[in-house]
Amino acid sequence: MIDYSDCNLEKVSVHQVGNITREETLFLSKSELAIPNEKLLALVKQFFLSPFTHPEFYSFSFSNEDFKLNPLYSFASQVFDSKNLFHPTSVNIAKLLYEISVHPQIKSGDLFVGYFTDIEVDGKLVNALGIFKSENRQPFLKLDATSSDFNLQYEDGINVEKLDKGCLIFNDEKESGYKLCIIDKSNKSEAHYWKELFLMAKPRNDGYHHTKQFLELTKNYITGQFTDDFEVTKTDQIDVLNRSLDYFKKKDNFDRNNFEKEVLQQPEIIESFKKFDTNYRTVHDITMEDDFGISTFAVKKQARIFKSVLKLDKNFHIYIHGDKELIERGTDADGRKYYKIYYREEF
Repeated sequence: MIDYSDCNLEKVSVHQVGNITREETLFLSKSELAIPNEKLLALVKQFFLSPFTHPEFYSFSFSNEDFKLNPLYSFASQVFDSKNLFHPTSVNIAKLLYEISVHPQIKSGDLFVGYFTDIEVDGKLVNALGIFKSENRQPFLKLDATSSDFNLQYEDGINVEKLDKGCLIFNDEKESGYKLCIIDKSNKSEAHYWKELFLMAKPRNDGYHHTKQFLELTKNYITGQFTDDFEVTKTDQIDVLNRSLDYFKKKDNFDRNNFEKEVLQQPEIIESFKKFDTNYRTVHDITMEDDFGISTFAVKKQARIFKSVLKLDKNFHIYIHGDKELIERGTDADGRKYYKIYYREEF
């Protein structure tokens, strides 16, 4: 869990980072940003922190897996060791981002760097270094009242409800590459430069990512290889999807053998799933434990991809949440396909 209710934003610096390929400039501020009043400070904190709602943690990495060679790991360590280095370090962060902004689709934007104290992470109070990029300015109306009338103007500004990219680096678990949270609203053409090229972050070996990855693997198997290997109806497929999600909703801990027995049940399906699992991990270069604590946050987030919907032409959508034995499939004398649904109560 992450709690920002008692945190303080002590320092902020801002720089403008262009796209080096388009020969846009890098504008570096000479000093920290002054925030003149409490109301503005509250809005800035909201802009920075409100998108980070899920405890989806990452750690710094590097091409050779030695995270200590990651420039941002070094920058964060410098600031955590001495706050006096905050602004010059923010300058170095902006220079690094400018140097890797080489894809022609990467947008220029305002880069904010902030220093926070007293954020509660998993029951521990820690400080944090925040890096945030705003790429999209929006027009807004400004209505002023004069002595006898109104005056309407417009200005371009930053929407505090829409942070494009961000990262919170918590001063915790330094020995394993720090604990990070990331926001990345990249489009496909940007090639995920924020997370992979700039931050060089990887998912942590924790229950959240194990839960997320195994649910993704399971969903891909049931909607793909499962139907290739076995003759199954759409209701059979939806039934296995529902059983998979229910397993994660009802259990506190995941056990692979138990999952296979309760959800997949049949030996031939279990064997098919194991082969798919091995290939999936190799192709996607991921590792998962065979037993781990299930993250309820990850289950809620992934539940949306488990669509238990039976689509019949363009006329009907049937949402199936329970016993598939209450659905009967058939064909009438005229060759028309039908589903017969049994129920006890109408709500």
